[in-house]
Amino acid sequence: MTNPLLTHFDTPFQTPPFTQIETQHFLPAINELIHRAKLEIEEIKNQTPPTFQNTIEALDRAGKELAIASGIFFNLNSAETNDEIQKLAREISPLLTEYSNDILLDQVLFTRVAQVYEQKNELSLNEEQAMLLDKTYKSFVRNGAMLTEKDAMKLRKIDQELAQLSLKFGEHVLAETNRFVHFVSDETQVDGLPEGIKEAAAQIAEEKGKPGQWAFTLDYPSYIPAMTYLKNRSLRKLLFLAYNSKASKGDELDNQEVIKAILRLRNERATLLGYPSHADFVLEERMAKNPTSVMNFLENLLEKAKPKAEKEVEELEAFAKKLDQLNRLEKWDFAYYSELLKKKKFELNDEILRPYFQLENVIEGVFQTAHNLYGLNFVPNSEIPVYHQDVTAYEVKDEKGKHIAVFYADFFPRSGKRNGAWMTSYRSQYKLEDQDFRPHVSIVCNFTKPTKSKPSLLTFNEVTTLFHEFGHALHGMLADSTYPSLSGTSVYWDFVELPSQIFENWCYEKECLDLFAKHYQTGEKIPAELIEKIKNSSNFQQGYQTVRQISFGLLDMAYHSQNPASITDLFEFEQSLMKKTELLPPVAGPLMSTSFSHIFQGGYASGYYSYKWAEVLDADAFELFQEKGVFDPETARSFAKNILSAGGSVHPSILYKRFRGRDPKPEALLRRAGLLVN
Repeated sequence: MTNPLLTHFDTPFQTPPFTQIETQHFLPAINELIHRAKLEIEEIKNQTPPTFQNTIEALDRAGKELAIASGIFFNLNSAETNDEIQKLAREISPLLTEYSNDILLDQVLFTRVAQVYEQKNELSLNEEQAMLLDKTYKSFVRNGAMLTEKDAMKLRKIDQELAQLSLKFGEHVLAETNRFVHFVSDETQVDGLPEGIKEAAAQIAEEKGKPGQWAFTLDYPSYIPAMTYLKNRSLRKLLFLAYNSKASKGDELDNQEVIKAILRLRNERATLLGYPSHADFVLEERMAKNPTSVMNFLENLLEKAKPKAEKEVEELEAFAKKLDQLNRLEKWDFAYYSELLKKKKFELNDEILRPYFQLENVIEGVFQTAHNLYGLNFVPNSEIPVYHQDVTAYEVKDEKGKHIAVFYADFFPRSGKRNGAWMTSYRSQYKLEDQDFRPHVSIVCNFTKPTKSKPSLLTFNEVTTLFHEFGHALHGMLADSTYPSLSGTSVYWDFVELPSQIFENWCYEKECLDLFAKHYQTGEKIPAELIEKIKNSSNFQQGYQTVRQISFGLLDMAYHSQNPASITDLFEFEQSLMKKTELLPPVAGPLMSTSFSHIFQGGYASGYYSYKWAEVLDADAFELFQEKGVFDPETARSFAKNILSAGGSVHPSILYKRFRGRDPKPEALLRRAGLLVN
């Protein structure tokens, strides 16, 4: 039987042949590709003497096929998983960890890398080559190349266990999300829900075998509108408690012991490598550099944001008391009364805006914005295989018709897809022997689905989410690097959010909204006064939102900047930590940590602060677009060249200065968020 993962991809642009790949193909393919990659490594070790080309460049290119096959597998495990794939992930993950450790702990290989590194000043390397050499050498040192044999074995064991625990954490969260559904048979209980959301709830109930009822799940498009619009306070409370207690109920899906084990192993790994904590280890390779810088950054921001946040909560409490005689505003009340207050203050809410944001139109708007800025064109291509019928594939071309990238878009929730939104890639951009291999980039979201009577109509928050993920995609699509490990989004973690967060800014600009925001029934353009209200309301409860983000950053740092042996009770630890940022009465029961996938499954451990860090960069960078014009060609060219195309080939602080002419100014973020006190 031919394994499609082991043969040349005979597809447009050598994209993954999803229609030919079966689950049973993955394990034998990964095993064979690990074997092939190891032969490549042996060949590198036999080259004499070690040079930049035969060692550093060759290492960067080794295992290309393995990277593509494993990328396909783990992307499916996030976006289109099932029990079989999850079981396979538990087998494949240790194999890849072992392969990685075999390379990074290979003393012969490290000796060669170190010899080249020692000659770096005599090698006449360009910026990108110097960065690759530095990154390669550090990756060996930071992954145990200088450890004794005994400690190297310890490190291998730790890495194997961490890989398994991360998978387990994600499986538990997905299973908890999938198994919760709450049915309502009395229509009065769904009072307040807009018609489209109500119809979607009825559709979910029908799909789950209870026609004539309404169903609520913990998927974003079900949960968020329920918390925002349901008048029924007890139902809001029920959903809030379910959502915020995922994987913390003491059953087989509980993540508390998983978290403790992850924290213990991360700390052991860091101390084994000579660092005081996991945070110290991680932040050495970040713009922030160390935990002290991160804590100072978060504390300074908290000092500016908390007084405003407290006033916002007081205002909301007074509003809820006046409206409904509510004596105590609880966490499950916040979104509901916020939406009502926003409507009163700005004559604006999501249901007024939704008709102007039909998904298909927003997609066209995103494409047109990218065209106006960077000259890109997106052409649907049904010849490119996809992994699910909901996925659309596009060929991306420049203004001269030259191929730039392949782009996949996957927008709706389903049982095999984890919650949230993310960008990923199936192939990084790189150059080899005068050929430019272009990237295959994907964004995955969980948006409001179409119903029988309405197309997919997005909330404004979903619109900004689409722009955000598309900003990441642009970073991948416009990559122009020689080496795959420095291409696209392969940048410092606290820089990676700049391209995504800056792209959200266009959602608030009339020139951009005029491109796509039109009523799905009448075709009427979004009225200028609505755009003005969107802009005016952009700072609504910014203090509260900022404090909330800071609380997650502080929790992340608390978990990772100390010895976790003292963390015995996660409920107690989380509640004591959140006191500093608590704006509403604490609730006994919920535990956010057990579904905090960013830091226990994704790559944000000791890095959650980077969302706010990158906001400083994006606010400061966008001020230049505002000064010159949001579609100013020269500014867009400069941003594309210095930020998007450069990837990780140069240190981000240098790249930022090349674009902006100076270091970023934090005042830009404070100005935009309305936190700057004159």
